[in-house]
Amino acid sequence: MSALFVINRKTLFGLLAAGLLSATALSASFAVAPPKMVHAETQAAIDPSLGFADLVERVMPAVITVDVKFSDAASNDEMERPGFPGMEEFFNQFPQFRGQLPPGMERRKPHGGNAQGSGFVISADGYAVTNNHVVQNADEVIVRIQGGEELTAEVIGTDPKTDLALIKIKSDKPFQFVKFAEKEARVGDWVMAVGNPFGLGGTVTTGIISARGRDIGSGPYDDFLQIDASINKGNSGGPAFNLEGEVIGVNTAIFSPSGGSVGIGFAIPASITQDVIASLKDSGQVTRGWLGVQIQPVTDEIAEGLGLKEARGAVVSDVTEDSPALDAGFMAGDTILKADGAEISDARALSRKVAGLAPGKSVDVEIIREGKPMTLSVKVGAMPTDARMAGKSPAEKPANLGSLGLTLGPADDGEGVKIMEVKPGSVAEQRGLKVGDVILEVAGAEVNDASDVKDALKQAGKSRVLMLVRSGENQRFLALPLAKG
Repeated sequence: MSALFVINRKTLFGLLAAGLLSATALSASFAVAPPKMVHAETQAAIDPSLGFADLVERVMPAVITVDVKFSDAASNDEMERPGFPGMEEFFNQFPQFRGQLPPGMERRKPHGGNAQGSGFVISADGYAVTNNHVVQNADEVIVRIQGGEELTAEVIGTDPKTDLALIKIKSDKPFQFVKFAEKEARVGDWVMAVGNPFGLGGTVTTGIISARGRDIGSGPYDDFLQIDASINKGNSGGPAFNLEGEVIGVNTAIFSPSGGSVGIGFAIPASITQDVIASLKDSGQVTRGWLGVQIQPVTDEIAEGLGLKEARGAVVSDVTEDSPALDAGFMAGDTILKADGAEISDARALSRKVAGLAPGKSVDVEIIREGKPMTLSVKVGAMPTDARMAGKSPAEKPANLGSLGLTLGPADDGEGVKIMEVKPGSVAEQRGLKVGDVILEVAGAEVNDASDVKDALKQAGKSRVLMLVRSGENQRFLALPLAKG
């Protein structure tokens, strides 16, 4: 079985929300023709009207097949593979999709097994790049270079959040390698993908960059290139080249209703890959900056509820205990517009910006709080492996909010007001509120019981009211239109 993770049409929305993206291949390998040698230095761009044979000759020797062996202990369920969290949460929310795994996501057999992907060499001494999910929990990694020679490799480090991994091929002889592109790829640029689809090895396809900045729900730092060069199961971890023979991206995922390529593939940009790989080479891990805020995008409705002129920036929905943000005075409801001098267009932009800041660095963050601009100085921390979320305050008696279609009662842990019932077809149901959600704030005011909610609604004086709602372990702001009466 060979697998670049695919997304069928039926499960696209839910899978993107849960981050079900992978590209591991599980199949036998095939030999390929001996290569010609290639130099790593940048060369002139080829003319696509004359074909891509010259470009293939330049880069093919640096592309590798990655074979991985797993023991019983390492043969974990593909659906729970580290690097693509949220699987169980997704199925809890969408139970109708249990048992409907997309092609390539079948459960591994309990006795262990083999996996197969692609990769590419980035230095003469044998450092190579592939995907995290290709080599995660591997007992043995074997790479096959052009000509069919097999060599063992060591996993230097992996980064589940970007699905990247660095391996080192064990050999005394120098390797042919390729370089990352210095220029950002543009929509419409030619792209050539090389990899190991279905275990065939050494397969070349071409196309263009279809889009940039794609958020496909695989993690907080999504910034994928979308390409239409055919990539399939087993292409995972392989390179996407420009016409100069430089790597512009690492092929990682596809969307497909059938399991095969339909011309919608996703690649991690070279700029992100270079930073991650440099960190993995230095320390075997990636250290990211951390503020300790839970954030969400500013929608038009939320902007109106916060009194903002336009929908931009990122709203702080929660502040983590013992975090740099808490020490700096951040509060739920703050809208972050600028960090370390950079404009923050949305929540994703803030996540990427903060992640790239060096722990220990003090930066200014410009916010809007209750309609007033403020600047907070915060000392960036190092992202912990797990973060505890901040709590609120006690709740009390049940009541009915007929105007919104809610019945409220005391929260189990005494924090906020719990939703006991949601009237079908009501404003609350339309906005996604459900039984078990806990309302923590209404119009910026903490609510301790149902009467507090009523009072806050009366005093809001707006066509929409902003509520801070906790669902499970997550918090979010929600703008609800106020019904007359």
